Amino acid sequence: MNNATILVIDDESQIRKLLEITLEANGYKTAFAVNAKEGLMLAASHPPDLIILDLGLPDDDGQNVLVQLRQWFNNPVIILSVKSAEEEIVKALDNGANDYLTKPFRTHELLARVRAALRNLAGTSSEPIVSMDNLKIDFSARIVKIDNEVLKLTATEYTLLSILIKNEGRVLTHQYILKEVWGPSYIDQTQYLRVFIAQLRKKIEKDPNRPKHILTESGIGYRFNIN
Repeated sequence: MNNATILVIDDESQIRKLLEITLEANGYKTAFAVNAKEGLMLAASHPPDLIILDLGLPDDDGQNVLVQLRQWFNNPVIILSVKSAEEEIVKALDNGANDYLTKPFRTHELLARVRAALRNLAGTSSEPIVSMDNLKIDFSARIVKIDNEVLKLTATEYTLLSILIKNEGRVLTHQYILKEVWGPSYIDQTQYLRVFIAQLRKKIEKDPNRPKHILTESGIGYRFNIN
């Protein structure tokens, strides 16, 4: 999305400066807030296309800010935090974050995550037909093709693939996927999910052992990469 506006909510001046230089050099407009109160006010008064949110804010826990934002803000939110514990990451994703990066971070990776989140906002994965490499998915006809040959998928495999693609670029937790595909009673069946992910990779990846599209976020869930 060209000329997208990104709101950074972070109290560290060095991080804000780095993000300002990095984002503006890549064509993004930026706005900055140094605490939760200011961030929520800016998000409400001048809604950005994307928010980069720190969890360690001086006046409130970033998780609380995320919950408040998700009551009305539907655009992507990327968490950028020194907190790297698995439970903290899963909590943020379950609270509605689109992605999670830990500090220190690589600027090229941050930009890739921003591009993926903005593609999703622009509706890339809501198109009736999505094509990538040798893979084509026609959502209206519920047909998946590899090298123009119809791929045989079970109903569950198709549903799983559809959810991954429609949330392209977003990290989906194990619990979220299990609930969406199989229902609330399956949210602890992570091994069950791994079996189906392995089956999908064998069918759509050129090298299932080095997947290009269905990526694992270790201990957290999966992300679909459209490139």
